[in-house]
Amino acid sequence: MAIAGEAQQKIEAYLNRIRGRLRGLRAEERREILEELRSHLLEKAAAGGMTGAAVDAALESLGRPEELALEYVTDELLARAEVSRSPLRILDSLFRWASLSIVGFFVLLGAITGYFLGVVFLLVAALKPFHPETAGLWASRDASGDLTLSVHLGFGYAPVGGREVLGWWIVPIGLLAGGLLVILTTRFGLWCARLYRASRALPGRG
Repeated sequence: MAIAGEAQQKIEAYLNRIRGRLRGLRAEERREILEELRSHLLEKAAAGGMTGAAVDAALESLGRPEELALEYVTDELLARAEVSRSPLRILDSLFRWASLSIVGFFVLLGAITGYFLGVVFLLVAALKPFHPETAGLWASRDASGDLTLSVHLGFGYAPVGGREVLGWWIVPIGLLAGGLLVILTTRFGLWCARLYRASRALPGRG
């Protein structure tokens, strides 16, 4: 009985360290995660006779509580993003994933690039009526004579020696290209999130 009590204390101490790192989750989500982990640990420890060594082995198999808590938080945020499909939630969850792996970092980088370009195209289309002389896609030559393309929102001056390529066509093209980039980037982020969550074997998660 003394050994069982000591084993229970070790498990609760481990769970308390995780509890403190589950910030950002709802109380119900935190409670479910802790109950899942408690059940998992007790089951593994019981299989080893509920000895101190069995409990230590069960805890070691889960890894550091701080890292495990971060994985659960990331999993929950990715699950929320899949439901809401909000770009802001997707980026928030991808930031968490990026802190866990190099793959997450590159997915986040791709999502930031896609959303940035999409917003730029949407903005230039929206600002063209207000800055008809400067907003648009501009072609100019640099000092070495190479042709360069740049998007201008209309603030400031047009590139010296440059010419505006699309004219008023930038409005429908910008709206279409910007909208498609935002949609495709969202789908890319959600697809990667689903693959990541399916690859994780978190206790209590199917």
